[in-house]
Amino acid sequence: MMGFEGYGVSPWMWILGSVMMVSVIGGLIVLVVWAVTAVGRPGPGGSISALEVLKRRLAAGEITQDEYEKTRRLLEG
Repeated sequence: MMGFEGYGVSPWMWILGSVMMVSVIGGLIVLVVWAVTAVGRPGPGGSISALEVLKRRLAAGEITQDEYEKTRRLLEG
């Protein structure tokens, strides 16, 4: 009966290959999670304007149309 050495691969190579595979898969999972959570964030140096926040609140139903119009007029001067 042959051991791993008979096939040209030592047990350490199997362990190293397994560790590398787990690392690559883990890295891909972290990258996907980071990419998904980054959606919707403002870019570098950017910020969400007050008017944009107001529009989002109206769309989410947090404020009424009257409150939106009143606050928009105040923001626009």
